[in-house]
Amino acid sequence: MAHRPRAEMIAETRGKLIAAARKAFGEVGYAAASMDDFTAAAGLTRGALYHHFGDKKGLLEAVIEQIDAEMGARLAEISAAAANPWEGFVAECVAYVEMALEPEIQRILLLDGPAVLGDPSTWPNQSGCIASLTRSLRRLLDEGTIADADAEAMARLLNGAMLEASLWIANADDQEETSGRAVDALRALLDGLLKSKRQA
Repeated sequence: MAHRPRAEMIAETRGKLIAAARKAFGEVGYAAASMDDFTAAAGLTRGALYHHFGDKKGLLEAVIEQIDAEMGARLAEISAAAANPWEGFVAECVAYVEMALEPEIQRILLLDGPAVLGDPSTWPNQSGCIASLTRSLRRLLDEGTIADADAEAMARLLNGAMLEASLWIANADDQEETSGRAVDALRALLDGLLKSKRQA
């Protein structure tokens, strides 16, 4: 039997650990998830976990990175399916906030993530979110859809607002009601960016 490339074996090991940890974190939460349980579920040892991720916290970071990438892909599809760039931008922003209702995203990214890794606004993935928002806003500025303003500044303000809304929803007693209020307010904020509204 031919030997498999080392890179392929490493990727497979990492993938197994991330999948097992993601399942455990999503079902019982970070604190209750046992490293022995999810390494056994992956058919691996604690040594493999330490080698690839350093510790349980490093594994949580990898799980969050994976979920975040999936969210980004979903949001890009939502935006691309819209009738025009403005509607796509609004739909993408609203969908991001509404994702706070999804159990896995809520527990891992919005509850356990901040408790273990600190303020989400300082996580590495935030720079990518801000860059993506900035590109979308620059396009809308170039098209004359939104009023003139600094694209990066708007992106940072919107990113902060949407992140705060997501955390609010995840920690609310009535999450569905809170999500509705957050989305209504977000739509009003976004509506205020339109050049036609400013000129009215």
